[in-house]
Amino acid sequence: MALFRVKYLSFFFILVSIFSFFNIIYSYYFNLYLNLNTYYASLIISGLIGIFFYYLKSSLKKPSIFEKILTVLLGYILIPLVLCIPFYLSIYNLTFLNSIFESVSGFTSTGFTIFDNIKHIDQGLILWRSSIQWIGGLYFLFSIIFLIDIYDESLKKSLTNFLSFSSSEILKQTIKIFFLYTSLTIFIFIVLNIFGIRIFNSLNLAMTAISSGGFLPDNELSTILLTNTQIIVFSLLMLISFFSIFFTYNLIFLRKKNLNFFYEDIHLFLYFLILVSIFFIFFSYDKNFSFNFLNLVSSISNIGISLEVEQKNLNLIYLILVIVGGSFFSTSSGLRFLKNLLSF
Repeated sequence: MALFRVKYLSFFFILVSIFSFFNIIYSYYFNLYLNLNTYYASLIISGLIGIFFYYLKSSLKKPSIFEKILTVLLGYILIPLVLCIPFYLSIYNLTFLNSIFESVSGFTSTGFTIFDNIKHIDQGLILWRSSIQWIGGLYFLFSIIFLIDIYDESLKKSLTNFLSFSSSEILKQTIKIFFLYTSLTIFIFIVLNIFGIRIFNSLNLAMTAISSGGFLPDNELSTILLTNTQIIVFSLLMLISFFSIFFTYNLIFLRKKNLNFFYEDIHLFLYFLILVSIFFIFFSYDKNFSFNFLNLVSSISNIGISLEVEQKNLNLIYLILVIVGGSFFSTSSGLRFLKNLLSF
């Protein structure tokens, strides 16, 4: 473990334990006992690994960028292995390969699933799928801060307003990011509830939207979003992951606000306005604009969920928008990789 800073990973294993505990409480409250023991297994295993990693002795020297990269990669291997436990031990007789696929897909916010019919899954496991996305989105954000040394000075400033790169300063920033990420999730959840979406669906959609994930709590989004108002509201909420969470961070925590910190997000906003205008003028003559708007936002934010509406003439356009969106920002909270590639 000399090359890995596993103490960094201990937080996420403890977080998996916390979500396992929440699933246990949820299952008891709603009498969902079918997969209850699986969450006990994930709670104990993730908790033991988290404690072990936390107390494991590591070098006191500042980790090299090589060690940091290896640590992040190790997390992308080990954490999904623990997250797949409730799938593998569930009553649905999933193979280990299918269980790993589901957990990796959620943790990386990819959104592919091995389940053909979500309605056949008990609510506890559906909630677990959404939790995986949420944890994966947070892991990505924390890893960006953990790997902050690989970015140039201008990009560091546009991500978070780091004044120094000491361990105490990084800890302070990550705590702020955690509370901001959590607060935005709660905000999305509350807004969806206000507009009449049932609590269970609102909770799952909130964790999907904030992490740019692709898991749904039902087979089709059209069974959840029943009115044009709900469609428009959810589309607007998905824009939270289109713009970088660090943009929101800087708006709240940056004392001396300067437009130089926000110029990338201003360009993204102009890009978004141009696309909306084009879609409204040229592609909304035969369909309700709310459908096009949701598919547009889902494509540019890389979330990838849509309403079941026949739009063969626009499929290629949506695909291009996904490719362009992936070039400008990640599938988790809007980090633009294009600038990173150009800077090397």
